[in-house]
Amino acid sequence: MNADSRSVTQGLPGRLAVPAGLLAGAAAAFAYVGAVDPNEPGHYPVCPLLRHTGLYCPGCGGLRSAHAFVHGDLPAALHANALAVLGYLACAVLWTVWVVHAVRGRPLRIDPRPGLVWGLGALLLVFTVVRNLPFGGWLHP
Repeated sequence: MNADSRSVTQGLPGRLAVPAGLLAGAAAAFAYVGAVDPNEPGHYPVCPLLRHTGLYCPGCGGLRSAHAFVHGDLPAALHANALAVLGYLACAVLWTVWVVHAVRGRPLRIDPRPGLVWGLGALLLVFTVVRNLPFGGWLHP
């Protein structure tokens, strides 16, 4: 029996077990970051790239962004790491599509085209470079 036939023969609770587990894990992570403020020093490790080079990596400010997002402060979340906020929203949409597929008994196939993968990589690179240039200060966490 392959994965496709298992997803059709499983009951609804079985098909929703993995998406529900992933949602529980993400909710727990966001709850922790929401409760333990990353703006207070000593709670989380410092980015090694920032510490050793003074350059912001694409993830710098991600925890502060998540903290602000949990507290409903979207402007602060976007200021801390705008790309992370887009990532949260993209993950929420992808998770919702996954659940809809699971409810319907269809497996979710993620087969991104090479152009999409390269485009996302380019976006990440441009974001990283711009936030480290003098005129990109508005992207600093």
